[in-house]
Amino acid sequence: MSALMITPSLQRGLAAGILSATLVIGTGPAALAQSQRSTGQKPAAKPTAAATSSKAKPARDRAASSAKPAAAAAAAAAAKPAQAATGPGGASLVSSHGDWGVYTAQTGRSKICYALSQPQERLPKNLNRDPAYLFVSFRPAENVKNEVALVLGFPAKENGPASASIGSASYDLVTKASNAWLKNPAEEGQAITSMARGQTMLVKTLSARGSSLTDRYSLSGFTKALEQARRECGV
Repeated sequence: MSALMITPSLQRGLAAGILSATLVIGTGPAALAQSQRSTGQKPAAKPTAAATSSKAKPARDRAASSAKPAAAAAAAAAAKPAQAATGPGGASLVSSHGDWGVYTAQTGRSKICYALSQPQERLPKNLNRDPAYLFVSFRPAENVKNEVALVLGFPAKENGPASASIGSASYDLVTKASNAWLKNPAEEGQAITSMARGQTMLVKTLSARGSSLTDRYSLSGFTKALEQARRECGV
C-alpha cells in the first residue's frame, strides 16, 4: 500500500489519492467517485444460447421457462453483490475469486493492480451510508505494494478510534474524511498474512456524528485475488 509527511499512513494515502465512494452494484451502472481514481459501469450480459432458442417456443412456454432462471438470478444477486466491471482508477475487472475481485489500470506508463471487496454486513443496519470497500493495492512505479486501504462510505471522526480486526489480530487505522489506512505502515505485511489466514475482517470506526459503526468483510477468495493482483503488476 506509499508517501506525504503528516503521518506515514496519511503520506501514503494522500499520495495515492483520497477516495470517496458511490458505487451502485448489480444490473445497473457502477461508479466510484474519487479524487484520483474513478469507476465505470458494468456492461450488460450477453444473451445466452437458451435465450435465443426460446424464440421457437410459444409465448406461454417461453414465459414459464424463463421465470425460474430469472428468479434464481435475482436471488443470487440479492444474496451476494456482483463485482463491478471497473474500479478505482478506471481499473478493469480481471477476475473474481470468492468475495474478491482483481482489478488493473494503466495510467501512462504506470500500472495499478489491486484486490477489492465490499462488506457482507454493516451495523447498525438502520443507518444510511454510501457503499464501502476494502482493497489492497500495488503501484510498482511508486514502489508501493500491499497497501491496505478502505473507503468507509461515510465521513469518519478525524483522529477518532478506528480499527480492523482479523481473529485475535487487531490493527489501528488512521482516518481521513471517508477513507482509512493502517496507522502503522510497517504492519501491512502482518495484516496481509492475517487476512490470508482469516475468515472475516471487522472494521470498527466512529463517524463524524459520533455513531459507532462496524463493517464485516468476508476474506473468502482474498489469497487468490491478492496473488493474481501481484502477478498482474509483476511484484
